[in-house]
Amino acid sequence: MWRTPHKILFCCLAALIVSAASAAFAGTESAEGPEGGFRLNTLMQKAVAYEAAAESDEEYWQAAAIYCEAAKLGDTEAQYRLGMLYLIGKGVPENRAYAASLFALASQQGHRRSFDMLETVAFREQTLPACLLSDVLPEKGANYAGDTVQIDRYLQTLPRSKSWIIHLTRKIADRYDVDPHFVLSIMTVESNFQTGAQSPKSAMGLMQLIPKTAERFNVKNAFDASQNIRGGVRYLRWLLSYYRGNIELVTAAYNAGEKAVDRYVGIPPYPETRDYVKRLKRLYQRKMHTYDETLTVPSPIMLRKVSLSR
Repeated sequence: MWRTPHKILFCCLAALIVSAASAAFAGTESAEGPEGGFRLNTLMQKAVAYEAAAESDEEYWQAAAIYCEAAKLGDTEAQYRLGMLYLIGKGVPENRAYAASLFALASQQGHRRSFDMLETVAFREQTLPACLLSDVLPEKGANYAGDTVQIDRYLQTLPRSKSWIIHLTRKIADRYDVDPHFVLSIMTVESNFQTGAQSPKSAMGLMQLIPKTAERFNVKNAFDASQNIRGGVRYLRWLLSYYRGNIELVTAAYNAGEKAVDRYVGIPPYPETRDYVKRLKRLYQRKMHTYDETLTVPSPIMLRKVSLSR
């Protein structure tokens, strides 16, 4: 039997979404009957064709708009595919909460791939995109404003033997509310997915943890992939809180340490660190990240910025 206890929990949570979605879809045209079924098939054929041939965010967005229409009619494949677009941020904004809710909605109706996706995307609360709840089009993704994530393109070039690392990283990053794209970008620059990587400065493993950082975040074996990634993600999460979501400062601090960044009130003038930040920016071009302000007090740099803005 493939339903493990935590999957059963997802089913129970998903039932809440089904109830809410049913109320939201109450005013939409039914997909039942020959005419409704024909329209649904036409919508799905068109959306799948758009997505398969998409080479731009505009084309992915057009696919998302049609998937949303089909999803409102109750098509579980449309709900799953729209969830995937929200998960990876193609055409629509990356939104893991929307993705999880769509996967939960489809899985409750028997869509197996959606059920499997709930293994890696945490479903915390019901939150569906506006296009499913009212007569509006999906919002357009961040790429329209030039805020892009290029790491996905690089990941596609990696051998299949590295896929387990990508899967594990996404799972751990999601648990700590850190963007997996950011973590995977850091990992690319640090070790290029080599679990046994070790630098002349004794940095170890996938996230290249130095002994002091490994001890700080309770990593007993820095060459164990799970422990290493967890330690690196926890450090990134702390840095995001310390620098209030500023990606550039977090990246510089991950390489040179937060003390160096604070001392120079920004990226230290070390050639290695400056090159490191540039390489990271090529993979992850977002400037800000959400953060948990309760983890630590802000850096003096951030306090200074607040003071100057007054």
